[in-house]
Amino acid sequence: MLVCVTRQNKAAPIKLMCLQKFTEEKLGQAEKTELDAHLENLIARGDCTKNWTEKIFRQTEVLLQPNPSARIEEFFYEKLDRKIPSRTTNGELLGQYMLDAAKDFGPGTPYGSTLITVGEYQKRLGGAEREFLQTSAISFLTPLRNFLEGDWRTISKERRLLENRRLDLDVCKARLKKAKLAEAKAAAEHELRVAQTEFDRQAEVTRLLLEGISSTHVNHLRCLHEFVEAQAAYYAQCHKLMQELQKDLSRIPNAFVINPSTSGMSVCSPHSVTSLPGASSPSRSLEVKPPATGTRKAKVLYDYHAADTSELSLFSDELITVYTMPGMDPDWLIGERGNEKGKVPVTYLELLS
Repeated sequence: MLVCVTRQNKAAPIKLMCLQKFTEEKLGQAEKTELDAHLENLIARGDCTKNWTEKIFRQTEVLLQPNPSARIEEFFYEKLDRKIPSRTTNGELLGQYMLDAAKDFGPGTPYGSTLITVGEYQKRLGGAEREFLQTSAISFLTPLRNFLEGDWRTISKERRLLENRRLDLDVCKARLKKAKLAEAKAAAEHELRVAQTEFDRQAEVTRLLLEGISSTHVNHLRCLHEFVEAQAAYYAQCHKLMQELQKDLSRIPNAFVINPSTSGMSVCSPHSVTSLPGASSPSRSLEVKPPATGTRKAKVLYDYHAADTSELSLFSDELITVYTMPGMDPDWLIGERGNEKGKVPVTYLELLS
């Protein structure tokens, strides 16, 4: 409900006239005092800033905390002015599950030792995520929230008061037009001057507040830069950790391949190992040299299709001759079948004495 501020002894009649005036304006039956163009532009700019700040704020919340229940919980903690409890990140939780699983599978097994390595890195990634979330909340979300819940509420309050002053002014103008007697005209003119003064004063207050939106933009621009810097640091840290993890995994022998002859689980291609940094690529051209010492027979455990001409295709249960070459990747051997020769993955073979 609109409330017009006038002299106390005439508050009720003026209030009714303001409501009537407001209704007539909405119906196009009455003229209204227009704000100056500069103030109108400031109001439009302020509304635009509020609307987009609200959308950016809400979507950033979703980005940083996708769980709606967790966002609601954090909202209530903030309203109660209580510290938000520390929450384990998904990466940290996954890392802990991997470490616990490694204990059951055996930390000395290839799978168990790999779980330990990956689990530790997952926890480190989760810690990096936690730091990123905290930094972003302080440097980006908090300033946006302060604008919406602080500055904008003050602006909205003063704009509503300005609208009431304008209605009061228009009512006084209408009363002056209707006044017939000299005494009534004098009283109406006095009320009009008072209303005009109050309207001008409130318009100035509102204008000053809306002009402060420019400072808000400067502040939010700085916060946006800080948000991007936090994102860049977070993703760079994640990339560095993943590179370190890949190097550590490449040092674990046979960590990615499961022997299907002893397990019903699916088999990972040995190419996944050789694609890691520091590992040799099976697609690299192979210069076959005379056999080195250690030539022996090997039984093929399951079929393998050569990726290129440097490799030898294998067929389950066949016997081939294998040997190694100086400088070869330990996960590969040279295999011979008659006149055919090429690289073969060790994990597809059972070496015979």
